[in-house]
Amino acid sequence: MTPANSIPLRDRVANALRKIEALESAYETITVGQLVSRRAQTHASTTAIDVFERGERATYAEMDRWSNKYANALRAFGVRKCDRVAVILPNRIEFPILWFALAKLGAVLVPINMRYTPREIEYVLSDTQAQFAVIDESAWPVFSAIDPWPQDLAKERVLLVGQSWAEPTTTLDELLKGVGHAPVNEDIRPDDLLNIQYTSGTTGFPKGCMLTHDYWGVHSYASASRDYQPYERYLSASPFYYGDGPGHLLRSYRQGGTLHLAPHLSSTGLIGWIKKYRIEWCPFPELITRRHEATADSLAFLKQVGQPDPWSPDTVRRFRDRCGVRSVDCFGMTEIGYGIIMPDIEEMDHSGSVGIRAPFRALRLVNEDGSPTPIGEVGELWVKGRAIFKGYWNRPEANADAFEGEWFKTGDLLRRDELGYYWFVGRKKDMIRRAGDENISAREVEAVIREISEIADVAAVPVRDDERVEEVKIYVELKEGVAPDDVPVERILEHARARLAVFKVPRYIAFTRALPRTTSSNKVLKRELINVSDPFAGAYDSEQKRWR
Repeated sequence: MTPANSIPLRDRVANALRKIEALESAYETITVGQLVSRRAQTHASTTAIDVFERGERATYAEMDRWSNKYANALRAFGVRKCDRVAVILPNRIEFPILWFALAKLGAVLVPINMRYTPREIEYVLSDTQAQFAVIDESAWPVFSAIDPWPQDLAKERVLLVGQSWAEPTTTLDELLKGVGHAPVNEDIRPDDLLNIQYTSGTTGFPKGCMLTHDYWGVHSYASASRDYQPYERYLSASPFYYGDGPGHLLRSYRQGGTLHLAPHLSSTGLIGWIKKYRIEWCPFPELITRRHEATADSLAFLKQVGQPDPWSPDTVRRFRDRCGVRSVDCFGMTEIGYGIIMPDIEEMDHSGSVGIRAPFRALRLVNEDGSPTPIGEVGELWVKGRAIFKGYWNRPEANADAFEGEWFKTGDLLRRDELGYYWFVGRKKDMIRRAGDENISAREVEAVIREISEIADVAAVPVRDDERVEEVKIYVELKEGVAPDDVPVERILEHARARLAVFKVPRYIAFTRALPRTTSSNKVLKRELINVSDPFAGAYDSEQKRWR
């Protein structure tokens, strides 16, 4: 047999592209509910999910039965096809069961970040006109503080998971009493909406991405195709209210594996979990590769890891050499699922590339004037293909800006080589990416800080951080006659904490006499604020509580 690395690289890339075409031809359309029921038949006694720190687990057969039971109970509660159901839950087993139940009913999940403030929760509820809500006992104090109350959500249509805080509130346990687990008969089509997944963008407040059953079917199929072999044990620490959590579960469902779901990411706990549960695949942050516990022995069962954030080429090489584990990069976003994946060509793993086109995705790089970007040059990535998102919920203007015909304009800058490999260069979008899956709209942060009467203007920019990828820094321009001593940083931080989720609150604050602006349009020149030699000099560090 001819060794793979003796075949010219161009031929191996062409073969990888042919494999992608074969995957596309072999794809079988399926809804999420159908996938759940099918795995109950093929892997009935296999553990589907293990929320190990809560002692909660279920087999594939139990997940199918329990989601039927939840669906029947929700239907009796009044939930119907197309109804929007807001869910605020941590990583507990009720969350995926609820998602599967809503999938079988044809209802729409609206997951809400557990760390949102009352203002942010009210925004999502009102934006989606959610008719029902399922709230965790730990989130109830924040949820109940919403003011004004969303007009489409009747308080009697709120379900509480856990201990009841208010006597009139119905608990999920009470709703489930005496309900059977017969299959729910509902006409669910692949193009039916399943999730409204909120993601930050350039328009300020988060926008809801409309994701269908077909989106999740194609996304999980493309995700599982990256494994090159079926894995039995997966690990995810991603919150289930983000897209990655459900994506990891369906990836495991495609293989008939077991997903071990952690309550949250722990840099000290991850390696221990991998060893204890003999994990074969999980997302692995670059920061944890530097820990001395990351050895070939402790990671002996790992066969592949995903990169939740891009690793440096040196890290990819060192991790493979030291631990014997391949790490795989990609390019994706909530709107498109996977757009670019890394094929099984080992020598390209440490090239810095994010890979070649993913299944069902066509890619185009475009210049500012709309013309095609030549090979080797940097352009904006446009994507089209089966089952990308159906647009932003209730945002016709944003949809008009985001699409050019079938092409979705990602706002991200990449370059391409002659083989079809892509390299990520940067973002056109005014976003800050913190801790891998926490996308923060700079405009939302700015809008909140600008509410302080003494502030004339503010600019939020990313600052590189070894642990969290990026942190939020704000430059504050005060009104004429106002001095920095008149607006203490703690006052700014208190204002932000009351209105923003904790991960959106700026870590760094700097005062400036005047923000740099263009002469023609008076727009803030953020690139000048970002490209400073020392971004920390003269800034207040809210974590260390000192000026730097």
